[in-house]
Amino acid sequence: MRRLVFILALTFAIGGFAQNKAVKSGEKFVYAASYNMSGLMTQLAQVTMETETVKTSKKTLLHLSCEATTYSKWDSFFKIRDLYEAYVDPATLKPSLYKRDIYEGKYTKKEKYIFKNGTVESTMSKKNMAPTTKTFNVGTSQDAVSTIYLLRNVDFSKFKVGQVKTFTVIFDEKQTTVSAKYMGKETISAGNLGSKACYKISIGANTKALKGTDKNIIWLTADNAKVPAKISFSIPVGTGQLTLNNATGI
Repeated sequence: MRRLVFILALTFAIGGFAQNKAVKSGEKFVYAASYNMSGLMTQLAQVTMETETVKTSKKTLLHLSCEATTYSKWDSFFKIRDLYEAYVDPATLKPSLYKRDIYEGKYTKKEKYIFKNGTVESTMSKKNMAPTTKTFNVGTSQDAVSTIYLLRNVDFSKFKVGQVKTFTVIFDEKQTTVSAKYMGKETISAGNLGSKACYKISIGANTKALKGTDKNIIWLTADNAKVPAKISFSIPVGTGQLTLNNATGI
């Protein structure tokens, strides 16, 4: 699942900060996460993405969360309880705080990024290890959650088939350059939204986390909300997909 959320980050990210016109407070997207097991695509987990408005003493922020949970029948095989969160400017989606809490079988990890003036102060802890801190420059890079929402503000109606956009994602305290190639429109099933015309985007990156050419694809509804309707991914240990079951608050 760690690889899955990294795929989400690569899949949804764009470079720089744009004016937010697509993402609203109160959204909730629920996906079925499937993995290819012995030639069959098997549903193993639920991924839930939600947004809400939060207020601090100094500002109003948009809280973005992405939670992955294995279905109960798979918990005895490999239990997953992952939570990724970001607190961003509602107008630009520029991040202020990123938090990551991973529980996968016997593997646990907690991570926190504080964004300030083009730098990140990170704190990371793993099971039975003391927390470590690190400060590094990131420029206009996004965290692994806020990047999920930025792509929905790209106007793909102006893209030509084959046109590529490059951008940067920060994950595990590293920056990764990613390319998004527009492949045209395709109509697919989008859960409770019914059949929807979607922008089809192919993701590539200089990383071993992705495998194959045009094998990592996201479909965004071709409307103002640009809801992620489906994601197909190919990684070194196999292939899988996320399919939208239910979308509310758009």
